[in-house]
Amino acid sequence: MASLFPVDTEWAVEENSDVESSEIGFGRSWLFDFEAGDFVMTPTRKISVAADTAAWLMWCQKAVRTPRYRHLVYSRDYGQEYEDLIGKRFSRAVLESEIERMTTETLMEDSRTASVDNFTFDWSTDSCWFTCRLRNIRDETKTLEGSVSV
Repeated sequence: MASLFPVDTEWAVEENSDVESSEIGFGRSWLFDFEAGDFVMTPTRKISVAADTAAWLMWCQKAVRTPRYRHLVYSRDYGQEYEDLIGKRFSRAVLESEIERMTTETLMEDSRTASVDNFTFDWSTDSCWFTCRLRNIRDETKTLEGSVSV
């Protein structure tokens, strides 16, 4: 039987330590279909698993869809604060700047994220859709899409 308290396992990486990017594990996650609002299932009806880069991207997508401070299960550093923009009569330029700032702060909380940039915005009456480029510590780039109701 495996030990319940292994002594040779490194559980966490200190925030300001000089850790090589190869030492940071990308882990695994469950695949979630955000449009359908349900987990992705295999043909045998088991939840599909995302590993490495896909797991990091799932974390990013979930983080920008989760309001900060709403769910006690998450730390106070997890999620975004887009709700603070609802009903504000700021110009589009200010709102875009705030969306970019909030999104970047949200995604940079994860040690696997190296940068967030190249934002583009598309406006509807009271909604803003955005895309941004994510780069992880392995120098892989992905595109993330999101929306904010203002």
